[in-house]
Amino acid sequence: MGILLGAPTLKLRGDYLAIVTLGFGEIVRLLVINLGRPINITNGAKGVGPIDSISFFGLDLGKPWSFGSYQVASVTLYYYLFLVLVLLTVSICHRLQESRIGRAWMAIRDDEVAAEAMGINTRDMKLLAFGIGAGFGGVAGALFGTFQGFVSPEAFTLQESVIIVAMVVFGGIGHIPGVILGAVLLTALPEVLRYVAGPLQAATDGRLDAGILRPLLIALAMIITMLLRPRGLWPSPEHGKSLP
Repeated sequence: MGILLGAPTLKLRGDYLAIVTLGFGEIVRLLVINLGRPINITNGAKGVGPIDSISFFGLDLGKPWSFGSYQVASVTLYYYLFLVLVLLTVSICHRLQESRIGRAWMAIRDDEVAAEAMGINTRDMKLLAFGIGAGFGGVAGALFGTFQGFVSPEAFTLQESVIIVAMVVFGGIGHIPGVILGAVLLTALPEVLRYVAGPLQAATDGRLDAGILRPLLIALAMIITMLLRPRGLWPSPEHGKSLP
């Protein structure tokens, strides 16, 4: 699906490419909702479920594991599985970044015309990036479905896609530690604001809607950060600059 999306959008760059990918995600969501009739293919807005939990060699992660008198809950088992896969993903991304393919991607990102003039096959490199990115997304989606036990189109709204893009921009494009920092902060910030919005709503006798306050404060944090740190909180180090 990543390659199918990337093939007709190879001429687009920058913001236009981001808008196309976000629009494609919204089109897929609407398509899934409407394929529930007249022939039920996707079950429409009702979603898909129940979905079986993950099992390894007969060991089911959906059930607690017992080691003598000690019992490990299912959610803890999933946590460690996700942690291992996150570390594996970060390792793969780091290896890709330091490889010939990663250097070609960075060259295309900085100046596509110059990269093509240096002999880089920009078309194939772009399609490879789309395919690998969709592969990571597919694995994450499968794990999400097995953990939840249910998948609904409402879990993949445009707002979720925008938040993921915001994590990358907020942390620092092209820098793996920066992207991780942006993801952690934008995941934790709504939970922190949940505790802040409650007292503010009580102090204003309910006139201040907490549901509006949280997105507003996140937007303000993003705007202030982009004004003070245009390249993100932890951008990638700049190479090639002469020393003073």
